[in-house]
Amino acid sequence: MNRGFLLRHGGGVTDSDLTLHQAAESLGVHYMTAYRYVRLGLLNANKVGGVWRVDVHDLEGFRASSPATQPSANNHVRGGRRRAPWSDRFEARLLAGDSRGAWGVIEGALTAGAGMDEVYLDVIAPALVSIGDRWASGHLCVSIEHRASGIAGRIVGRLGPRFARRGRTRGLVVLGAVEGERHSLPVAMLADLLRHRGWEVSDLGADVPTNSFGQFVALAADELVAVGLSASTDQSMAALQATVAAVREASPDTPIIVGGAAIHGVEHARAIGADSFADDGRELGALLDGLRPTG
Repeated sequence: MNRGFLLRHGGGVTDSDLTLHQAAESLGVHYMTAYRYVRLGLLNANKVGGVWRVDVHDLEGFRASSPATQPSANNHVRGGRRRAPWSDRFEARLLAGDSRGAWGVIEGALTAGAGMDEVYLDVIAPALVSIGDRWASGHLCVSIEHRASGIAGRIVGRLGPRFARRGRTRGLVVLGAVEGERHSLPVAMLADLLRHRGWEVSDLGADVPTNSFGQFVALAADELVAVGLSASTDQSMAALQATVAAVREASPDTPIIVGGAAIHGVEHARAIGADSFADDGRELGALLDGLRPTG
């Protein structure tokens, strides 16, 4: 365990810490302006004993980069002349346990012109992957990872209704994480992204028993366009292969698309009986467009 990292993100005051008032004075701005920087994720800060503290190294980094990182019409998540590091800012707020600040980053990205799909794919998802990698490598306490996931989950729940589209859908897609997989948030985000593209989605969530998955697909077979299965660890491969077989038996002609860190590409997906592989929400959307084009 990297104790230095834990101290930085949840420990006590160090000699290099400044109060937010001191940081604001150093920057030559009003306290509320500095507070806004923190809430937008522009300036890294942690609350210790009810007081916001800023490390001098973070302050100097902010000072050096601030002309390029202030929200503006040119700081789009994708495109434009500059790209604002919204995902980095979002990750910093998650690690600090700052739910209001994390939501402020999302609002900032939307105000700067990000689309809903970009918020999920270019802001939230990379931050969660980075935090997961830090935990897996032993550089982050699981409690911090769980707190960050909880905040992200509440934000996704808040954003979800914005993805709904009116009118006739393009068909039904069933999504779920196989038995033993406890990560429901990626599936929920994929479901929202597909709804935004006009699909009806049945999100079965995480840790879906193999037989139950097959039974659900059998009941919905007449309406189904595709089934998406998620597996993130090697330990889930047996369950994934069994679920692919159960879905195939329940609805032989329904395309099965698999994704997650446990799958290493199209050939690997086909080797376990699936039809294709999607690395992220954009690829999944493109594959479904090929099955049933818009218009």
